[in-house]
Amino acid sequence: MISAPDSTQHERLRSALASQPLVRAFELRKLGIDATTISRAVERGDLVRVARGLYQKSDGEVEGEQSLAEASRLVPKGIIAMLSALAYHGVTDQMPRKVWLAIGSKDWAPKLSYPPIHFVRLGANYLNQGIEQHMISGVSVPIYGIAKTLADIFRHPKLIDRSAAVESLRQTLASRKATPAQIAEAAMAGRVWKTVHPYLEAMTCHG
Repeated sequence: MISAPDSTQHERLRSALASQPLVRAFELRKLGIDATTISRAVERGDLVRVARGLYQKSDGEVEGEQSLAEASRLVPKGIIAMLSALAYHGVTDQMPRKVWLAIGSKDWAPKLSYPPIHFVRLGANYLNQGIEQHMISGVSVPIYGIAKTLADIFRHPKLIDRSAAVESLRQTLASRKATPAQIAEAAMAGRVWKTVHPYLEAMTCHG
């Protein structure tokens, strides 16, 4: 039987999970929900601990890209980038084993056992370009758009093999998920137009 104070905390927990399927422990504490209530919810099977300091309601819908949502909740300033962004948009054959997350040059990069994260530091000029919001497992996740991501992977050949970048460019054009004009604009903004231009021209030349 749940006591009156515990019942109040339990209701707060249910309310929090109704609006946010993935919730951080410190957010629950701010709502007046203590560690004991959280632990009991886990024991009852109402709550699932998906990572240190991150919980999900047990009947929450699990999506294939849930690790992206989990990474986003644990690193609020992070933006899904590089291979993870390409995989989400469906323009690469590579399946990243880690979540690629862009953060600012001076932002804190927490050490997490799960989900595994590959941090990429970007300067302020590049960090805030081309961000889109996508709903994954009830979480609004910031993910770089395709054109912006292509510019990033061409700018970082030491992180992403050039052949992989070229193949993603080819898949993007074939699937029409970004236009040549959008790709060119992002490449110019990312200062890699001289690198991208020959590949883009070769793939779009019909004569």
